[in-house]
Amino acid sequence: MKKRILTLLLAGTMLLSMVGCASGETKEKQEGKTDKIKIGYDIYYLGNSWSVQQYQEFKWNVENNYKDQVDVTYVESDNDITKQISNIEDLIAQDVDVIITTPCDTTALNSTLQEAMDEGIKVILLAATIEGDSYDSLITVDEKEFGAAGAEWLAEQLGGKGKIVMLEGISGYSTSMLRQEGAMSVFEKYPDIEILADEDAAWDYATAKTVMADLLATYPEIDGVWSQGGAMTLGAIEAFQAAGRDLVPMTGEDNNGYLKACVDNEMEGIAVAKPTWLTRVAIDTAIALMNGEEVKKDNIYPVEKFSGLKEMEESYYPELSDDVWCGTELPEDVLKEVFK
Repeated sequence: MKKRILTLLLAGTMLLSMVGCASGETKEKQEGKTDKIKIGYDIYYLGNSWSVQQYQEFKWNVENNYKDQVDVTYVESDNDITKQISNIEDLIAQDVDVIITTPCDTTALNSTLQEAMDEGIKVILLAATIEGDSYDSLITVDEKEFGAAGAEWLAEQLGGKGKIVMLEGISGYSTSMLRQEGAMSVFEKYPDIEILADEDAAWDYATAKTVMADLLATYPEIDGVWSQGGAMTLGAIEAFQAAGRDLVPMTGEDNNGYLKACVDNEMEGIAVAKPTWLTRVAIDTAIALMNGEEVKKDNIYPVEKFSGLKEMEESYYPELSDDVWCGTELPEDVLKEVFK
């Protein structure tokens, strides 16, 4: 396993060890049950490759590592908060034991999650949070640190001055707002860095390529690109190339295509990781909660970040699709099948 991914796995193991073990019988034994834990898993979105890999990693873990412990009911919300609310209500009606969801909005889902908790259902937030406390456990990374890490690296690359553009994720998600907040906390320290534009590109390759093409047509001078990540940075690189413009320092995530492009073009970049193996931690947390164990409410993992061509070359999968995310525990043959 690659060195960088091993570091992430060790971080996951260390944080999971913080889950306290309670004495006594499991909930199932206390109630005289031997049934599997019933999990309702909300597939919040399948519109970008990271969310696809998150879902596939969850499903693979269920089928290969937890099939004797859990039964899962899947619902799909299509990045639609109204549909997500309806899906969570359906899971409540089905009397699942645990709901695992990635909130599409920071406030709109709160009352529905509280309804689930009032019914005795455990609620786990995976990879995104809410403004409130209507959940039992949150599994994510430090999103402010994610945004700040890329911003600090970019500011250093530019010597503290220059004209940049910003590519954001999807409005309404805590992930997008927190990453932007982290970045702005850094850029505010550099008055000679001018932000020419700040555009949403949905963490998506095609959207970012189009948005960046428009920005390049509008601004004859762009010295750097701060990207929240996803597949956006690869789209931005290709837009620069299509426009015949020299590549500039760009931040990104541990997207395989971005890492490949940095290595192939000898381009300076930084990759910050939000691993899809967080799904495995969510399942472990669900089991711990149902076993009556004391579980930490907010599990905020530190982000892994790496830059430099050597580190990037050691971390990406040269034989796999650009859509693969390197912070994963999925076997390479599974990744190859998922992203044919």
